[in-house]
Amino acid sequence: MRAARLMTTPDTPLETPVTGATVWLTGLPSAGKTTIAYELAGRLREAGRRVEILDGDEIREFLSAGLGFSREDRFTNVQRIGFVAELLASHGVTVLVPVIAPYADSREAVRKRHEAEGTAFVEVHVATPVEVCSVRDVKGLYAKQAAGEIAGLTGVDDPYEAPEAPDLRIESQNQTVQESAAQLHALLTERGLA
Repeated sequence: MRAARLMTTPDTPLETPVTGATVWLTGLPSAGKTTIAYELAGRLREAGRRVEILDGDEIREFLSAGLGFSREDRFTNVQRIGFVAELLASHGVTVLVPVIAPYADSREAVRKRHEAEGTAFVEVHVATPVEVCSVRDVKGLYAKQAAGEIAGLTGVDDPYEAPEAPDLRIESQNQTVQESAAQLHALLTERGLA
């Protein structure tokens, strides 16, 4: 287990412990994960927290370039993201991870890495139904899958293993982005992570 990280500012002569955490938002494509993460990030930054967002698309481009979408490649991608998230969180950063991570075993491996290092990990299931996601279709993936242009779309023709006992379940179709972020912010506050 790593020692607790301390943060100082020029105004504080003594070191003050800062607790970081990884907040993993899992859910189907177009569920609202990234939108909620950015809304929450704004709230946390206003409160003086150091925040990073590890967006799945950016990670694919810069950290996991060359990986495909097989089960093995998806597992590797999630483990890479989990490693970076834990590293940042262990240094007092609140890391928001809006990444599908469709398989329960890959998410559990990330949780265990955090537990082994003594770093907080919060799993959030953005539980938007596929019917709602396909209407939102932010990136046009559902339309491309329906047209036969792509295959292996999570939740349609590729599996998505929803968390059985997430720390929080958000039904984004029933509330605003602000309400969803507030719900998550309240959980983090309750756990001393916000």
